[in-house]
This record gives sequence, C-alpha cells and structure tokens, in this order.
Amino acid sequence: MFEIQSDSVQKTIRLGRRLAENLQGGEILALTGELGAGKTVFVKGIAEGLGIRDVVTSPTFVIVKTYQGRLPLHHMDFYRLNNPQDLETIGFEDYTGGGSVLAIEWAEKFLSEIPRPYIHISFISEENDHRKICIESLDEPAWEIKFRNYDTV
Repeated sequence: MFEIQSDSVQKTIRLGRRLAENLQGGEILALTGELGAGKTVFVKGIAEGLGIRDVVTSPTFVIVKTYQGRLPLHHMDFYRLNNPQDLETIGFEDYTGGGSVLAIEWAEKFLSEIPRPYIHISFISEENDHRKICIESLDEPAWEIKFRNYDTV
C-alpha cells in the first residue's frame, strides 16, 4: 500500500491527473471513504488527466456518467444501491474491461463484487481538511511503484 497526504482540493486533483497519466484502459478504480472525503474531486483530476473537458459531478442520483477523453471514463456511484442484485440492474458488467476506465465511488458497499484486478483508493479525512489517500493493488503491485513520487504533486 502507498499513502499520500493531500492538504487541498488542488493537490487531490493533481494526484488524479498524475494517476491518469498511467491509465491505459481496462482499469477499475475502487474509491472508498466517507462523505466529503475527496472521491469526486479525485475523479475530476482523473478526467482532466484524460483530457475530458466536461464538468465532472457526482453520479449519486444517476448512478453512472460516461465521459469521452483519451480513454472513456465511466464514473459510477454505488451509494444508492442496496444489494448486489442492483449491480445487474444497472448493467455493471458492461462497464468493466475493454478500453475504458471505471471509477467507482462508494465501492466499499460491494467490494467483493468488483472484478479483480482493481486499484483500491481509500480516502481518509484528517484534521484541518487534510486527507490521507491510500492506494493499493493486491493483484498488480507494479501500480504502487508508479505512485512512489506522487506525494510531490
């Protein structure tokens, strides 16, 4: 696991942009953390890094939004889903694999249902609007090597 400290919205966005530089398509990003911890802000950075010019907002009420950039970005939110069967209802499998990137907010609700490999990114709120962002990929440890210099974003 690799940890990064963020003390601002701008730094969290920059971290998302830096991560996007390494995305090649097919990645699943499982984002976990409490309300207001920075998940959507991070996805905004990913979108910027993929060259997406659309305004990125939380997909809480629509469940999934798709944006076009260097790679398609599917921004999904499990917050309003109640059980694993809801994943089938929204066509979850259709968004996995292929040449796109899938970023899932509130992934902790159904972490066991997310196909591996995925990159788990957890957001932990700390004092004074600081965030600890933990990045882990059990199946692909090379991702952690790519993040070693990210704390300088």
